[in-house]
Amino acid sequence: MDFFNIFLLIFAVFLGGIIVLIMDGLKQKKLIKIMLAFSGGFLLSIAFVHFLPELYESESNYSIGLFILIGFLIQLFLEYFSGGIEHGHIHVHKYNKIPWALFISLSIHSFIEGIPLAGGDIHAHHNHMSGQSLLLGILFHQTPVAIALMTLLKGSGITNKKSWIILMSFALMTPLGLLFGKFAHEAIDLLSMNVLLAIVVGMFLHISTTIIFEASENHRFNLMKLISIIVGVALAVVIA
Repeated sequence: MDFFNIFLLIFAVFLGGIIVLIMDGLKQKKLIKIMLAFSGGFLLSIAFVHFLPELYESESNYSIGLFILIGFLIQLFLEYFSGGIEHGHIHVHKYNKIPWALFISLSIHSFIEGIPLAGGDIHAHHNHMSGQSLLLGILFHQTPVAIALMTLLKGSGITNKKSWIILMSFALMTPLGLLFGKFAHEAIDLLSMNVLLAIVVGMFLHISTTIIFEASENHRFNLMKLISIIVGVALAVVIA
């Protein structure tokens, strides 16, 4: 199952790169907004109806809320360097060089959120459905982020070959987090995994709320984005 999950995580990013190649700029922009709206609704929903109840049920120590806040702030810090590409902000500059700060911040985010995917191997409390909800949340968000990243790389004058190398390097970060969590299971007990999951939930809350708040244009929701958010929320509720 781990190999299949790793394949899905890599394919989600690869799919984003392919979409950039086959779609023109206007269609890409519309697709990113719809996909982000859907993923924002899904991430927000699994955070509230699934992971928050699970974390507070499993932890008698209510400082778990502190780690959720820390995750929120970590994502805020990372987006200072990424420029908000996690929720569709694409700032193209003709630098003709690799945007290392952006790449590293995205990689840190992806690595961290991959670690709790190994939770099922560390303790039975993290059940199969929890792992699948987290996996789906990551997959739904990775594709539009990959589209935005590939668009930025190509627009910045970076060669096609380098762009694909950077994109696929990014694709490996979440699987590396998963493998780290799996092989470091002796050092990561249930409490540590819950702390990591709480941090990821905090990151999800920052990303999802930002996406949803930015889904409004001129203080009015675009109907397609609103539908996408509702569908994402509904799917997460059904799964949970």
